[in-house]
Amino acid sequence: MEKTKIFLALIPAFPLLGALLAFLVGRRVKQLAGWIATGASALSFLMTALLFRSLPSDGYFESNLFNWFSLEFLTVDFLFRFDSLTAVMGLVVTGIGTLIHLYSTAYMEEDESVHRFFSYLNLFMFSMLLLVLGGNMLVLFVGWEGVGLCSYLLIGFWFKNIKYASAGRKAFVVNRIGDAGFLIGVFLLIQEFGTLDFVALSQAIPASTASTEFFTLIAFCLFVGATGKSAQLPLFVWLPDAMAGPTPVSALIHAATMVTAGVYMLARMNFLFVLAPLAMATIVFIAVATAFVAATIALTQNDIKKVLAYSTVSQLGFMFIAAGCGAFEVAIFHVVTHAFFKACLFLGSGSVIHACHHEQDMRHMGGLSKYMPITFVTYLVSTFAIAGIYPFSGYQSKHAILASLKHVENPYLHDYAGMLYGIVTFTAFLTAFYMTRSVALTFFGQYRGHAHPHESPLRMTIPLMVLGVLATVGGIALAEALPTFLQKVIPSHPHEHETILQSITGSGVGLLGMGLAFLLYLVLPRVPGKVYAAFGPLSRMLTGKYYIDEIYNFFIVRPLELLSTLLWKVVDQGVIDGAVNGTAAVVDVTGEIVRGTQSGQIRHYAALMFVSATVVILFYLVL
Repeated sequence: MEKTKIFLALIPAFPLLGALLAFLVGRRVKQLAGWIATGASALSFLMTALLFRSLPSDGYFESNLFNWFSLEFLTVDFLFRFDSLTAVMGLVVTGIGTLIHLYSTAYMEEDESVHRFFSYLNLFMFSMLLLVLGGNMLVLFVGWEGVGLCSYLLIGFWFKNIKYASAGRKAFVVNRIGDAGFLIGVFLLIQEFGTLDFVALSQAIPASTASTEFFTLIAFCLFVGATGKSAQLPLFVWLPDAMAGPTPVSALIHAATMVTAGVYMLARMNFLFVLAPLAMATIVFIAVATAFVAATIALTQNDIKKVLAYSTVSQLGFMFIAAGCGAFEVAIFHVVTHAFFKACLFLGSGSVIHACHHEQDMRHMGGLSKYMPITFVTYLVSTFAIAGIYPFSGYQSKHAILASLKHVENPYLHDYAGMLYGIVTFTAFLTAFYMTRSVALTFFGQYRGHAHPHESPLRMTIPLMVLGVLATVGGIALAEALPTFLQKVIPSHPHEHETILQSITGSGVGLLGMGLAFLLYLVLPRVPGKVYAAFGPLSRMLTGKYYIDEIYNFFIVRPLELLSTLLWKVVDQGVIDGAVNGTAAVVDVTGEIVRGTQSGQIRHYAALMFVSATVVILFYLVL
């Protein structure tokens, strides 16, 4: 048991130490920074795998590092707990994180601040591991805020570019809005139950006599936090702009790990959310809207990373649909499969950008399949996966999400289940369409760029191949095993078993979307332009991303800037600074007056004393 506690503490310790060493050593020998950070991530993965193999079927490992603080009504330990849900998330974070670190050693090797990049990347790994290992809400929240900080640092990594720096600041501010709601939920839990330990809460909440309205309030507050971290409406606007960061950052933070933190939190607190059906229904409605809106925006994007960014927002919506329907194990299943194929897609886009000398516009690509066969095959495989084509990994998890919506038992959703199912199915069709569009524009046809493209080095293609294999077989391998493995933490629901013929038929929506995209962009390449012209206002609205950023700027950002300017100019400078400066001016003037009486001549002091005494005597005589 002592050995497991040490291993448990080492999982986050390796990336933390790696962050320090990568920065200090990398400043002197830049080539070592990437290998130090990659080694730290690999060791963390090894520790996680060892604990996973020895995890008892009906229990968990615990390591209480120290007592954080004790109050009269609350005691909080800095506690790590490793159960089946932690194991799944930990393997995803460390395993895919290691592949992305390896990829980055080649992708970032020419950057002058490579030591800073790998230090931030390892620091992010440390924070994410704190989040998933935390045995109570406060340790989770430390990791929650840590990944927010690291996201800010990595998105704005090239901070000399003002646009990139603004994108990092935008991500940080939007996440803080969500975190305010999260904290209110934490305070309500403390007030009602006097504990933040997950095991204690899982026992206290179901046995509580608190009203459904109270649980609904807490669930809404926690979901607000998840909305910011996992980019749901209305707080999704930060994630597309986050593509300003280096492509490996997009793969690690905005595809495989950080953005799924909200889904993880909902799954961890599943015993609370199932007691709040209104909150669960609201989650489904918001998630469906998010998935649909993001998918329609992705249709018109020409930046390959922006297509994947909006795709991530849409896929996060799919995860929240499953969680809102009570199928938390399905949500985690899609977290895992999405990590496989979306990390591969992002790294594939990075390989393309690297080969095309930092070109990101798909209109200036084309024909790359013959220049970059490994990148092409892995990107295509991952496109099949995200499109929901059997037997690729996305099919199993997406099909399970649709099944959970089809059989939802929430009374607030009964009257809308059919409509929502139709919207989600259409969104799945759009997903297949816009991802195939990206394949067609990038890898087929004639090369339209000016550089001389080439396949990426092995350090970049090996992670692509590993992720491509996982995107191919990961869904089949985990479809039955994962819900069973999670059952001790997340109660699972019976799932439909399909024949191969039914699975192939179930791929029809994805195949239709892919076929239509290939037809329009390869066989009839002039048609999309005519469609764009025919639906001009709609096309412009989608290209303008529904003008959501502009609406926020007009109604929220600019009024806040005006209010801030008013407070700065009038209240701060006029009133506060005026009062302080006015006091100083009065003291200065009176000092000048009094200084005139201090001549240093004894006869002047004697004359002043005589006059003063005379005035006092006359005053008393008159009175």
